[in-house]
Amino acid sequence: MACGFRRSIACQLSRILDLPPENLIKSISAVPISRKEELADFQLSVDSLLENSDHSRPDIQVQAIRLAEKLKCDTVVSEISTGQGTINFKINRELLTKTVLKQVMEDGSKYGLKSELFSDLPQKKIVVEFSSPNIAKKFHVGHLRSTIIGNFIANLKEALGHQVTRINYLGDWGMQFGLLGTGYQLFGYEEKLQSNPLQHLFEVYVQVNKEATEDKSVAKSAHEFFQRLELGDMQALALWQKFRDLSVEEYIRIYKRLGVHFDEYSGESFYREKSQEVLKLLDSKGLLQKTIKGTAVVDLSGNSDPSSICTVMRSDGTSLYATRDLAAAIDRMDKYNFDTMIYVTDKGQKRHFQQVFQILQIMGYDWAKRCQHVPFGVVKGMKTRRGDVTFLEDVLNEIRLRMLQNMASIKTTKELENPQETAERVGLAALIIQDFRGLLLSDYQFSWDRVFQSRGDTGVFLQYTHARLHSLETTFGCGYLNDFNTACLQEPQSVSILQHLLRFDEVLYRSSEDIQPRHIVSYLLTLSHLAAVAHRTLPIKESPPEVAGARLHLFRAVRSVLANGMKLLGITPLHLTSRRQLMSQQSLIDTFECFSPKDVSPFYKIVFDEHICWEEQENGNKHNGYSYFHL
Repeated sequence: MACGFRRSIACQLSRILDLPPENLIKSISAVPISRKEELADFQLSVDSLLENSDHSRPDIQVQAIRLAEKLKCDTVVSEISTGQGTINFKINRELLTKTVLKQVMEDGSKYGLKSELFSDLPQKKIVVEFSSPNIAKKFHVGHLRSTIIGNFIANLKEALGHQVTRINYLGDWGMQFGLLGTGYQLFGYEEKLQSNPLQHLFEVYVQVNKEATEDKSVAKSAHEFFQRLELGDMQALALWQKFRDLSVEEYIRIYKRLGVHFDEYSGESFYREKSQEVLKLLDSKGLLQKTIKGTAVVDLSGNSDPSSICTVMRSDGTSLYATRDLAAAIDRMDKYNFDTMIYVTDKGQKRHFQQVFQILQIMGYDWAKRCQHVPFGVVKGMKTRRGDVTFLEDVLNEIRLRMLQNMASIKTTKELENPQETAERVGLAALIIQDFRGLLLSDYQFSWDRVFQSRGDTGVFLQYTHARLHSLETTFGCGYLNDFNTACLQEPQSVSILQHLLRFDEVLYRSSEDIQPRHIVSYLLTLSHLAAVAHRTLPIKESPPEVAGARLHLFRAVRSVLANGMKLLGITPLHLTSRRQLMSQQSLIDTFECFSPKDVSPFYKIVFDEHICWEEQENGNKHNGYSYFHL
């Protein structure tokens, strides 16, 4: 794979530069493909070899030329050239073809992960806390980001060989239960609770919040109810347990739809007693300070800076979110002895985690440096306390319904096995890709239009590409896949795909470094566009057996890498597994066609082997990443 070529280049450079090959490998990068011209396969930035950056551009260019003159082509490198401060290497085309396709097939789901880019990566015990919805509140779209981001991080860390523990730390304790308990006593109905539990609890929660802002006695009752919980009042705990059980049952059902699983369902309630131990420990270390109001705080600045004061106990002695997080972190270190613990929450909690980590350090826990907060932007327009919420299940149901309606309008859809599952997977892909395309820290306004946008570079496009490529394998069987002639894959379309496959390990490495899924998303979308062009221009049907076999190898490699990347993102790829489904593949393609651009002037629709793809042309009209010919 790519690192094998890198090592060959690095070995030749090492003899000239008198540096170990290992020091050079990460400086040699695969060159992104270009639609205008065929570029080299690898590039070395001479600037990266210099010990300082004081060299001028002309100096760097001169050094690039001088170094290139000392290098020689061999059985691996067929051409060496220079660019702006770079040395470019072109790999022997037949060797490139044979090596890449063989490696993709042999490594399977591990392709890109066995790269030397990860050779010095130590295997770690990693805890990832994510999702963490609040008990008795419906799972809204705001929770989606933590869930899918945390799932992606856990998937990537596991793929890299780390031992990962996925924890769902439920918000099942705190003042909201004082409010909910009081609210249920005032506005709750057992009949509604049994018929539609979470909807009724949500309505009660919104109503009691409104009452508490207008009536101080309601707020006082809520404080008293939570105090009863902390003191272990059996009646209050029984009501709390009912709310918790109903909520967890609902969450498990939602997670199943999302394809997400957890190793541990924890919660703040687990640490209501241990949080008292934390307070005692803080007090024994002289870190706990009492305020005039009777609350207990930790002054992280040492000079009473208000911005550095963390409240850890209310005046009535009850614990707070920070106290329970401290207790949870200590407990997890005892239980898992982790090397890294990652918290996936919105960026509004950045200060909270900074204070928690800092308190752990001054308590004497050096492992606090292993704790990491991965923040993300918020989905705007969803304030639980105002009742202005778009629930995730409503979104999933709406997407599935719209997909099913489109499918129902196609007469062949009835032949699909389990159309609801197909609609669900496509909908989830649309949600995940639209969320992962940008920086995780970016905020965005939730809108139905954005969720249902299925034009251009979308999750629908990825699912369509995978299903289409899988159907090629099903149609032509495995007879072609025994061996192939590399000379049959030297067309520009084939070479572009091979060059792009070379870069997969670099993309995975970059995502592992900054924990951003957007690199993988961009890579997969480009791969899908390349596959669309190749599918149109490199037919299998009616081609000579030797050519057809080679092309089928290429498409199979594309589908394999596409599936690997989609799974890392948390997307289950669509595929056809039976003859019945194969016979109805046009139904599936028609389903995807419903999400094709409808507001573009008439254009040619290229149909080949019952698969639809959009014609591309350099001078065509652009629309969301595609090009069109006018009639």
